[in-house]
Amino acid sequence: MTPERTWIEVNLAALVANARTVLARNRGARLLPMVKADAYGLGAVPAARALEALDPWGFGVATVEEGAELRRAGIQRPILVVAPTVGALEEAKQHRLTPGIGSDAPLERWLAIAPGMPFHFEVDTGMGRAGYHPDAFVVAATRCADQPGFEGAYTHFHSADVAPETVRAQRQRFAAALSALPKRPALVHAANSAAALLAPEAGEDLVRPGIFLYGGALPGFQPEPVVTWLARIIDARWRDAGWTVSYGATYRTSARTCLATIAAGYADGVRRSLTGTGTALVQGRRVAFAGRVTMDMTVLDAGDAEPPAGAVATLIGADGAETITLDEVAAAAGTISYEILTGLSRRVERVYT
Repeated sequence: MTPERTWIEVNLAALVANARTVLARNRGARLLPMVKADAYGLGAVPAARALEALDPWGFGVATVEEGAELRRAGIQRPILVVAPTVGALEEAKQHRLTPGIGSDAPLERWLAIAPGMPFHFEVDTGMGRAGYHPDAFVVAATRCADQPGFEGAYTHFHSADVAPETVRAQRQRFAAALSALPKRPALVHAANSAAALLAPEAGEDLVRPGIFLYGGALPGFQPEPVVTWLARIIDARWRDAGWTVSYGATYRTSARTCLATIAAGYADGVRRSLTGTGTALVQGRRVAFAGRVTMDMTVLDAGDAEPPAGAVATLIGADGAETITLDEVAAAAGTISYEILTGLSRRVERVYT
């Protein structure tokens, strides 16, 4: 059944193709795809099942509940939870999740409640967000050298997409800390999408791609489009020059035009900041947003062509020879592709192809 209002079509084959591109740049490393935030809004379970074809080491999430969802869906591979709260460690144990440990309190708790179960140390080499200082990591990891659960160590690059040279400095700090340990952990990982593609020497044992898998571009690397966002046109009407549109009457028609209203607004994820900058595709034509984006609807200025009954507008994706990319929408909204995808609300139905 065709969705009623607005929906995204998620091309799982394209997602897998983007993962293959990452692997091709990091030969010898295995995938640890990040499927946190419901696979950046596209559906963690369908994404993980599709990526199973590439034999990933496991999957990465941000919360214990995200990991539990994958377990309930039958995903059996390791699931790394990055920086879980101390209070969530008991549930992490119950679902056989692997915590990322970045300070002494969660370390002591995990060793007490889950002896022998795997964990990874997180090392802060410059991100300043979570993780052990390299010196403190050496102390903690040396103390745990003989712990059977001490499986891995990782760090996170802060500017690999815009300043690849910073990767070298962070890698040096990470390597110095690792070299001070009695033995190297079985698994070392650091590279996000940007580092995996732009600095593949940082690949280590596992790579942790995220946004590139889901269609976000990086300098020099254009992914296969994964998302097409469609919204149904629910009303079309002709108005003369000088007619005002939407709240505040900030938009006024310059000539007789057809105004078309789509069933998608900021409650669906259409950024209000797209007011004045947003566009959509209607029957292969690019048309502008007219007036302010509202909670449930957005008006388009369709010009001299009235869309037929049942027509849809494309907010992201291709229609005929025209295409609106994910990154183009993000730029027009003054944000990043991550926020556009994770901002898609539950009202936007997901259709998998």
